[in-house]
Amino acid sequence: MVHIYVGQENTHWYLHERLLCYHSPFFSKIFYADDNDPEKQKARRDKSYGLPDEEDLPFEMLVGWLYSRDMKVPTEEKDVGPLLDLYLLSEKLQMEKLSSEIVEAVSNYYYHSQSYPSLRRVQHIYANTDDDNEMREMMVGAIAKLLTTSDKIPAHWASALQRNGQLAVDIIRAIQQWKLEEKTIPDARDRSSSRGRSQLNGFSEIERNGTESMETEKTGRTSNMGVESLNSDHDGDQSMDDAKVSKSEDSEA
Repeated sequence: MVHIYVGQENTHWYLHERLLCYHSPFFSKIFYADDNDPEKQKARRDKSYGLPDEEDLPFEMLVGWLYSRDMKVPTEEKDVGPLLDLYLLSEKLQMEKLSSEIVEAVSNYYYHSQSYPSLRRVQHIYANTDDDNEMREMMVGAIAKLLTTSDKIPAHWASALQRNGQLAVDIIRAIQQWKLEEKTIPDARDRSSSRGRSQLNGFSEIERNGTESMETEKTGRTSNMGVESLNSDHDGDQSMDDAKVSKSEDSEA
């Protein structure tokens, strides 16, 4: 048995070493690896390890999965947040099977509820993962579909894409992976009424105004994570219905 201490309050968990190390290469290196790292040597000797920067709930969910191989499937959007925190913990502990099951559960929720990840959820994953991440890829692909099939880009997404160049690039890459037939895509170079610009709606007044205001902002920008704060008024959960605007409203704008 090993002792795991979680969070600032040092919540104590008493877990089976073999089970934990079988699912987590991270803990396997801690308790089994033979190296000169003083911290690992102490952990092996004392059969204990601390995770002071982790929250109690994600680790409790991890232990539940560890012993039952089951997790709560999200039925409401508010259920997604704890699963994403569990996902980030599973990534840190290198628990690939758990990570994959969480991606499957979250993607199934969005698919069956006919909704999309909110900007707040996407920002949270982008801020805590690296490139080539499965959850990030799923979310970006979903948002690519949302923005491509909507009449216009919602203001909070337009703002985020201007601030986060990497997110914009990833969305374009996701669209490229659709392998669309070239003949199905309008050609702006063709000025005929059947294929060209006259068939497109162009940029909406709302989006132009939003772009102009963004250009005059004096805030710093980065090419990676300079997105809106997670506490921004625009970061509330956005359903598919919130993101779509009728064509008539677009014309009026």
